[in-house]
Amino acid sequence: MKKQLKARLIYNPTSGQEIMKKNVAEVLNILESYGYETSAFQTTPEENSAKNEAARAAKAGFDLVIAAGGDGTINEVVNGIAPLPKRPKMAIIPTGTTNDFARALKIPRGNPIEAAKIIGKNQVIAMDIGRAYEKTYFINIAAAGSLTELTYSVPSQLKTMFGYLAYLAKGVELLPRIKNVPLKITHDNGVFEGKVSMIFAAITNSVGGFEQIAPDAKLDDGLFTLILVKTANLFEIVHLIRLVLDGGKHINDRRIEYIKTSKIEIEPKSKQRMMINLDGEYGGDAPVKLENFKNHIRFFADTDEISDDALVLDTEDLALEAIAQKFTHEVEDLDQNLEE
Repeated sequence: MKKQLKARLIYNPTSGQEIMKKNVAEVLNILESYGYETSAFQTTPEENSAKNEAARAAKAGFDLVIAAGGDGTINEVVNGIAPLPKRPKMAIIPTGTTNDFARALKIPRGNPIEAAKIIGKNQVIAMDIGRAYEKTYFINIAAAGSLTELTYSVPSQLKTMFGYLAYLAKGVELLPRIKNVPLKITHDNGVFEGKVSMIFAAITNSVGGFEQIAPDAKLDDGLFTLILVKTANLFEIVHLIRLVLDGGKHINDRRIEYIKTSKIEIEPKSKQRMMINLDGEYGGDAPVKLENFKNHIRFFADTDEISDDALVLDTEDLALEAIAQKFTHEVEDLDQNLEE
């Protein structure tokens, strides 16, 4: 007798203007049609609500756990599953503000029904997962430095209302305050010692909604893309931002260290505090060790070779394009004002 597959939907009811809450019944019907006996769990304000439920479902023998919400909800579900010796498959239904991980997996954003249908294609990627402090897992990026502080300084209400626009507006505001920090960074290929203003350790190619910061990142090669920004000069930072927006040309710039590595150790060489950002949230302070766990969790994804236009050219994509243009213009205006 064929085993009955079981799926557990873990969803954030407040994410994306409660869009998931309005579509739970239809999503459950879709999963049932794919042969899963499906149940749902609504997260609560209690700390680690999604994480604890994900761990419980995995230990109970569920074959599939679906995380529905923003990158924070997905990260929490991953942290419930990743430490376990036996891990179920995962799927995501992205309804949050940034949805970086969904972009990497080509999952439709802001449309729970279409996202759930990806499971029916039965296409799976064994994804790399990062770990920091030997206990905290992340799925997209670990970062540090001046601009990563904007994640903490943008109020939640503004994130919900204006999404990327709130982040980018804050980013322009923070540009003049960028500082260099002396660090020692150990990686697979050696040691970097010097001053940097920003650090990015990316697993996917999508960072903050932009897919050119780590343009050649692979999802399953067991390597981080380590990016070190070696300048705090405002004019040079503005130039590097332009290169990012111009097809990822920053990776060959002399002010950038661009390294592939499976392990990273970050050690500050001053008493200045350096906060580590894991998937958009505060994760702890440096020093920190980052490890890449190759092919650690199997995720449903849309692996077909189709263009982004044919896949998810929705209103969010159009809005992001307009916001990127706005950010470029604001950076140029800042540059001109500084030159005057």
